[in-house]
Amino acid sequence: MSYRILLSLLASLLLVGCTGLPEQVQPIQNFELSPYLGRWYEIARLDHSFERGLSRVSAEYSLRDDGGVMVLNRGYSADEGEWKEATGKAYLVGAANVGHLKVSFFGPFYSSYVIFDRDGDDLAYVSGYSKDYLWLLSRSPQITPAQKQRFIDKARALGFEVEALIWVTQGEEEQTSQLPGADK
Repeated sequence: MSYRILLSLLASLLLVGCTGLPEQVQPIQNFELSPYLGRWYEIARLDHSFERGLSRVSAEYSLRDDGGVMVLNRGYSADEGEWKEATGKAYLVGAANVGHLKVSFFGPFYSSYVIFDRDGDDLAYVSGYSKDYLWLLSRSPQITPAQKQRFIDKARALGFEVEALIWVTQGEEEQTSQLPGADK
């Protein structure tokens, strides 16, 4: 096998592996993209270098001209005294009614975004391609203790390390006036 073919095969396996599903985790069925668009607040996450130290984290999803989703993630770094922002794009991986997308913030490299449960219309349980990635997203910056416990129970049952969750500080009210571009 030539070096070029081997390199292409390894790159393909790497890219496919990053858009796969963690063991035991299945995306929700009957998913509808349009109602999912809009602002979500990050309530909890497993630690990652790209979000480390951020509070008041939110994600804004909007439709792209090509049918994909524009992703705008924001979070406040108290250590640096400034807002951090990352813009990406996402596309459905398979059927339009399945909550499995691939998201990219870095050119051609995509990773899984798996909505594996919903608690009504206001909460989304999201995983990446492995159990090292887990988020609890909410339409509002605060959730009830019962909602928090349901998420913990579901994530624990699927094998996520819930003891390592970071509960994101959102503040008592939305800080819209302090978000980048809020004055536009």
